[in-house]
Amino acid sequence: MPPKKQFETVAIRTQTPTSSEREHSTPLYMTSSYVFESAEQARALFASEIEGNVYSRYSNPTADEFIEKMCRLEGAEMGVATASGMAAVFSTFAALLNQGDHIIASRSLFGSSHQILSQILPRWGITYTYADTLNTSQWEDLVQPNTKMLFLETPSNPGLDLVDLAWAGRFAKNHHLIFAVDNCFATPYLQKPIEFGADIVQHSATKFIDGQGRAIGGVIVGKKEYLQDIYFFARHSGPALSPFNAWLFSKSLETLPVRMERHCDNAEAIADFLGNQKKVNFVKYPFHKSHPQRELAKKQMKRGGGIVCFEIDGGFEQAKNFIDKVQMLSRSANLGDTRTIVTHPASTTHAKLTDAERLAVGITPGLIRIAAGLEHIDDIIADIEQALR
Repeated sequence: MPPKKQFETVAIRTQTPTSSEREHSTPLYMTSSYVFESAEQARALFASEIEGNVYSRYSNPTADEFIEKMCRLEGAEMGVATASGMAAVFSTFAALLNQGDHIIASRSLFGSSHQILSQILPRWGITYTYADTLNTSQWEDLVQPNTKMLFLETPSNPGLDLVDLAWAGRFAKNHHLIFAVDNCFATPYLQKPIEFGADIVQHSATKFIDGQGRAIGGVIVGKKEYLQDIYFFARHSGPALSPFNAWLFSKSLETLPVRMERHCDNAEAIADFLGNQKKVNFVKYPFHKSHPQRELAKKQMKRGGGIVCFEIDGGFEQAKNFIDKVQMLSRSANLGDTRTIVTHPASTTHAKLTDAERLAVGITPGLIRIAAGLEHIDDIIADIEQALR
């Protein structure tokens, strides 16, 4: 048996078999459909008696390579690629939940995930309850007879709160819950939820997986027993990832480890700098000395990730002033780019939440999120410093 290959090697050497053209880099399969050698082969393919491509809404060689890489990197049995990260989240819910089911979700979630739980799923009789990520002792009281899924985001967006994945895995198993984790912020390089008991892992590939702000996409990986149902839903409802975006993501995974190391280096330096500024009330970064869950972060994450958030003294007006004063940093709602990005969550990504809902997850009027890019750290800090000044 060949030795197990390291993360970096798997990300680079997992490729679609070389064609008769003997290409070194996997080609892009921009085709909507495929031809059949015979009527019998077409019948057998549609009857799922044999494997093969039928239509690119169902499967595509380029998308398949991306899915296979993500499965191997996350330690999953099967995967489905989607047109966006939110398509991955919604497809998971829609495929596995039925009318009358109940979800327990971590309170700190991305704004669109909150909207799906609070505004869309209730139309079909699916309910939810938020769990306090910092007080898991209360979770037992949240379980209902119809609870079917535990859905977590760790580290959370944007507050960088963590959930103990090992504890959550045991909790889900004890109550026979499907355990789904949004692993977008950490990526499989920094954190592997399946190793802690997760059944399903989701990603917005738009973020660190692409890493260059070029393409929209998502992916769901996990246990085959659940992914088969998700694949059925995606095949017929159509949130398919385009071959071109799949090609970009698959190539980007080849550099994910080196990029994430630089993201983490820069984020740590930004957190250390901000932690010493008088105009900053607090800074949050999973590996920073001030983070209340630092030891948990070190237990389940390889490094602290590429996101830092801090509260500027003076509330919204000073937060807006800071964002307007940056000269090099990009003002954008995205993250995971080569370029460092600054965001005001309360007025952008989480603007649809009420004031009370935002405060419940630590999104204050003065909270600012910085997604550390790959520029030289001296230039990043110089821009932050002059904007604060």
